[in-house]
Amino acid sequence: MKHANPTTSPSPPFWLLAELTYRCPLQCAYCSNPLAFTRYQDELDTEAWIDVLTQARAMGAAQLGFSGGEPLVRHDLETLVKEARTLGFYTNLITSGVGLTAQRVEALADAGLDHIQISLQAADPELAQALAGSSKAHANKLAMAKAVKAAGYPMVLNVVLHRHNIDQIGELIALCDELGADAVELANCQYYGWAFLNRRALLPTREQLLRAEAETQRWRERLAAKGRDMSLLFVVPDYFEQAPKSCMGGWGSIFMTVAPDGAVLPCHSARELPMAFPNVKRTPLQDIWYRDAAFDHFRGTDWMPTQCQQCDSRDKDHGGCRCQAYLLTGDMYAIDPVCQHSPDHALLDGLLEESPQTATMSDLIPRNARQSRRLTAEPALRPAPTLIYRQ
Repeated sequence: MKHANPTTSPSPPFWLLAELTYRCPLQCAYCSNPLAFTRYQDELDTEAWIDVLTQARAMGAAQLGFSGGEPLVRHDLETLVKEARTLGFYTNLITSGVGLTAQRVEALADAGLDHIQISLQAADPELAQALAGSSKAHANKLAMAKAVKAAGYPMVLNVVLHRHNIDQIGELIALCDELGADAVELANCQYYGWAFLNRRALLPTREQLLRAEAETQRWRERLAAKGRDMSLLFVVPDYFEQAPKSCMGGWGSIFMTVAPDGAVLPCHSARELPMAFPNVKRTPLQDIWYRDAAFDHFRGTDWMPTQCQQCDSRDKDHGGCRCQAYLLTGDMYAIDPVCQHSPDHALLDGLLEESPQTATMSDLIPRNARQSRRLTAEPALRPAPTLIYRQ
């Protein structure tokens, strides 16, 4: 099977995710950054990022997310936000809140930032400290959530759920309610990057997941009864599903990521794959999106296994997640194991059964530079250097 060759030209990208840096003061063991993040320390400078934003906007991209790592470690963030506003982007800052101050919230607002999303690790400060590897992060997050609200932004909070905090979901929602949150994303961990490395210690049990869903629904009803308009979105882990997701709306369809070193990816996890991706330092975004082999590779249906090509959902789920298929089966062309029709679907049941019921925080490998260098020195964890086409 050869790479995809769509009969029609792809539509322009709608979303641009600007991963400004992989640097981060926290050590979350579920981070989606690549294990090899220390290899990509040659960050684009301010001028290069402005050029990226200008190119993407000229192509038609309208939504812009500033992410990382922790984007607040970039001292030029306000400059980039201001330029993005001038270009006409709707801008979103995705942050841990570490490094944010009331003064910086004000400066970002003055620069034209449209939206801020802050992450929380847990409701309990001690658990939050253990997960983040920082004794001050939790208190600062709470203070900055209030500062964001005071600055006129909607308060949008994100909580990554996993085995070690999912049983606190009632306390987490209560904390968000107390803070005055407008929207809360209760996003169960998806297993890429460091989360994949730690998956056996992070996976919740099915019973934990069912209890958390039920508790979330009880809170929705409680909030509605008192007239409280706080949106609660509960995202189920893919591993518990029976049908694959439409990953990023389809490969190279609406979403484009530019990594800190300038690599251009169809999604923020694509570095998991044994492929080589283009770099904006050498190739214009227009050429990458419309003509690069990596972006063309999984477009359309030609690349799909016969079973997927014949499935009525092929234009709905676009074959599922290529990163997930590769991580679980070693074959990036495989049917996403989340699909109930995949011959590898039993892998997920096996993972859930193998995940130790007594997994503790001490079983987690924290995301940090020292671990990154040690882990990525192992040949088995090195990404393949060239683009692989199946013949």
